Amino acid sequence: MAERLQEGSGFYMTRLSMALAYCIAPDASTQPHPQLGNTQQQTELGKEPTGTMPYQYPALTPEQKKELSDIAHRIVAPGKGILAADESTGSIAKRLQSIGTENTEENRRFYRQLLLTADDRVNPCIGGVILFHETLYQKTDDGRPFPQVIKSKGGVVGIKVDKGVVPLAGTNGETTTQGLDGLSERCAQYKKDGADFAKWRCVLKIGEHTPSALAIMENANVLARYASICQQNGIVPIVEPEILPDGDHDLKRCQYVTEKVLAAVYKALSDHHIYLEGTLLKPNMVTPGHACTQKYSHEEIAMATVTALRRTVPPAVTGITFLSGGQSEEEASINLNAINKCPLLKPWALTFSYGRALQASALKAWGGKKENLKAAQEEYIKRALANSLACQGKYTPSGQAGAAASESLFISNHAY
Repeated sequence: MAERLQEGSGFYMTRLSMALAYCIAPDASTQPHPQLGNTQQQTELGKEPTGTMPYQYPALTPEQKKELSDIAHRIVAPGKGILAADESTGSIAKRLQSIGTENTEENRRFYRQLLLTADDRVNPCIGGVILFHETLYQKTDDGRPFPQVIKSKGGVVGIKVDKGVVPLAGTNGETTTQGLDGLSERCAQYKKDGADFAKWRCVLKIGEHTPSALAIMENANVLARYASICQQNGIVPIVEPEILPDGDHDLKRCQYVTEKVLAAVYKALSDHHIYLEGTLLKPNMVTPGHACTQKYSHEEIAMATVTALRRTVPPAVTGITFLSGGQSEEEASINLNAINKCPLLKPWALTFSYGRALQASALKAWGGKKENLKAAQEEYIKRALANSLACQGKYTPSGQAGAAASESLFISNHAY
């Protein structure tokens, strides 16, 4: 035994001596890595080096990185968040049906125009607007393209680029997201047409045996491939790994799953050489399942959410823009406010990327009638102002939120 210990210590001492000798060698910083060789050898004929350290091909230029970072910072400037108005034709049909309005292209255009032309009170609240393909090419009554309207109000134009969720073979009802085919060409065209950021949604569900390792890995890699394609085309990717609120799981279970999913996502983003400063994350807040009987305070939800993010999201990420996940308008604002007041270090902008939680009251006030335009815009402005305060930790609920603002917006197995 003594001989073994002596042999072991001799081995480690030898390794330590070699390491020290390498560290203190003259001009050690200029010596080629013993495995990678020198820079000329590494890049000869464009071949990847044979060592263990990967290289990024093609690398973003400093100018490309600056553009991406600047766009991301503009979207999540203090007090600003995102209006998600990118519902697919099928999703907006359900919203219009709820107010007895036909799902026609003109009704969709008029409703989106209602939101985009709200008065200047929303300008300090909305840093970006995510549009659906159809909406990107629509115009206001006076002939202005929607992207022009958004930019004139200080916002950045975004575009939904995924093609929806599809079953993931080999799993128990889990999904992946399609749309990578032709994505580079579409991104190049969207960039020309005025879009500077994009959104791609992946969906995971908490169950007894889900999400599976396969589903987590597949969705993380799909998000990373999408993000890489976006950045090569000058578009900031919003990475959205949504964990649905369906189920009866408690807060602790949601936090655990959120941490595992986000850890996998950022490992994949690293593997795909994503420039994190030129990205945004759109996660769920950590909340109990919709059918969970235990109730939690806003402060408990905030603490669980911020803790999960601190454990998984690198500080280099510019901003985190939460989805509302079926919370009521008022609940989404109160929880966002609590997250920003959480007494933990938070190195990212923490703001909103809300669809239903910005639009529900406005949609009801409009009711499909043109004469209700101003009333609907007032409801939208009210929610935009509330969330602008919430993302700064300055929102105080008045206690006078209307019925629509307090109504749960949960939809089982929500498809966007």
